[in-house]
Amino acid sequence: MRPLEEQTVLVTGATGGLGRALVRRLAAHGAQVVAHGRDPKRLEELALDVERDTGTSIDTVQADLADLREVGRLADAVLEEYDALHVLVNNAGVGFGSPGAAREVSANGIELRFAVNHLASYLLALRLGDLLRASAPARVVQVASAGQLALDPEDPLTEEGYDGVTAYRRAKLAQVMATYDLAADLVGSDVTVNALHPATFMDTTMVREAGQQPVSTVEEGLDATWRLVADPALDGVSGRYFDGVHEAQPDPQADDPGARAWVRALSDRLVADALV
Repeated sequence: MRPLEEQTVLVTGATGGLGRALVRRLAAHGAQVVAHGRDPKRLEELALDVERDTGTSIDTVQADLADLREVGRLADAVLEEYDALHVLVNNAGVGFGSPGAAREVSANGIELRFAVNHLASYLLALRLGDLLRASAPARVVQVASAGQLALDPEDPLTEEGYDGVTAYRRAKLAQVMATYDLAADLVGSDVTVNALHPATFMDTTMVREAGQQPVSTVEEGLDATWRLVADPALDGVSGRYFDGVHEAQPDPQADDPGARAWVRALSDRLVADALV
């Protein structure tokens, strides 16, 4: 891998929690950071804070990943502005939501957690794939979760018996399944794709909003994520799932080629319909 100061790194969900911590560390190591967020004011504050604390300026890009059309525009903006992309960190996500909250849908009418936690990262990786290949060696890091649940082919978007935890867990498993597929697609390209559960219930706004008691620090999650972003020992390692810093096994559905095929077909259909 190249030295970090020679790399361009895109981090989604960069204005809080793990994403914010990762942006600060990348900037401190001299990487060219492209920080994504939904709120322009928070992005501006992030850029000012990072430059003040590290002496390094970062770039920012705004998009609401709950709208796949905006994900497409985000990809267009990156492709227009940058001639290289060495790391894509798909970190943005929606948590469980408040206990007992009603089912939510995205701007495209898709169950919200599936849309943001899976489809947004899926579409972004696909759209930026050629740039990653041209920039190789390159890496895609999927910030997933150990909280996974097999998708029901009859109800993959949790329309029946909805609760936020179930929807979240299904979306995160879909993200891991997509990681395996994308890694297979990129064999021989020197672009690696891996997923991880960074840490359990980190002390973040997302965790507190869900009514959960934090049990891990953001720093723990940052160290695990940093390893996939920047550790030379992982050059060439692809198609893996990690729990923290250790390789682990996801839900068995991720290893089922048939299940991955229908989840991928569903994802492609939902994305195509949203972008019409």
